[in-house]
Amino acid sequence: MLYLPYERCTPTGGPLILHTIFTLLFLFTKADIRTALIPQTVFALAVASVCHLSRILHVIAWIWLHLLTCNIANQIKAPDEDKINKPFRPLPSGRISEHHARILRWTLVLVCLAVSLTYSVELLLTSLKLQILTVLYSELHGDECFLLKNALTAVMYGCAGFGGALLAGCDRSHVPKTAQLAVQLSTAVFASTLHAQDFKDVLGDRLTALCIPLWSICLSCVWRLDTLSAMVFVAYSGYTGIRFLIYQSVEDDKRSCRYYSFWLSIHHILPAYSRICMAAVTLWSLMSHDFVQVISNISAFITDFEICIAATLYRRISR
Repeated sequence: MLYLPYERCTPTGGPLILHTIFTLLFLFTKADIRTALIPQTVFALAVASVCHLSRILHVIAWIWLHLLTCNIANQIKAPDEDKINKPFRPLPSGRISEHHARILRWTLVLVCLAVSLTYSVELLLTSLKLQILTVLYSELHGDECFLLKNALTAVMYGCAGFGGALLAGCDRSHVPKTAQLAVQLSTAVFASTLHAQDFKDVLGDRLTALCIPLWSICLSCVWRLDTLSAMVFVAYSGYTGIRFLIYQSVEDDKRSCRYYSFWLSIHHILPAYSRICMAAVTLWSLMSHDFVQVISNISAFITDFEICIAATLYRRISR
């Protein structure tokens, strides 16, 4: 059964039911809004040419709906663990039973597919991929294998970003090749650096210290960063990587993880940075071409004027 503590139930009747349901669904995703919903939304908007500002709401809603489905499936597996780490979640707090959570989990699968189909077949297929990956991760225990867990999580993030890019663009059945490249790179980056969030993984810290700077150099080349921006990006990644090697306490790892999250956020907006720079260069080229043309026309006019004056003077002297 669903319930809220009496002192929180200020609405009555229908509003109370809606308030209860919204609070329940929000608590399933509360811990992942900063680490999943916001980064993936920013990434989707960065890789796609946003057709209209209203599309941003569509992107947020679609990503959140799929995040909710994945979270419920994952939280059903370990409610006892959440009692210690995240007691506010609906299952450990008793807001919903495990039986009803399972019903909600599979109902949301149909909702995700139906909502995606209203946009395009391509978005439906992306949603279907996410549902299959969620089953592999949760129901088939893919999260219990270190390498498989990283790979599945990275691909799910990539699918979420790809779906968001489809929604953001004017053509909901296609994304540009640049956006496809950005999704592939994001998936690879996340899969190879996700172990940075494992505070007890010493080997993972070493891999992180190596992967982050290498990826920064690669991304700087792919997205054609200017020299100064590339140097700052690579230097920051090097500092972040070194932190994972030098500082080993849990608190230090948490701080290093925040540096890593910021680095990941920068990586997400690089496609937009690249597009903006290319647009600026194109605009400057056009303006420069027009400016040169104007100067050429003025120069030609001055030359013709000088020739006319010289001819006039010559005729007068000849007389």
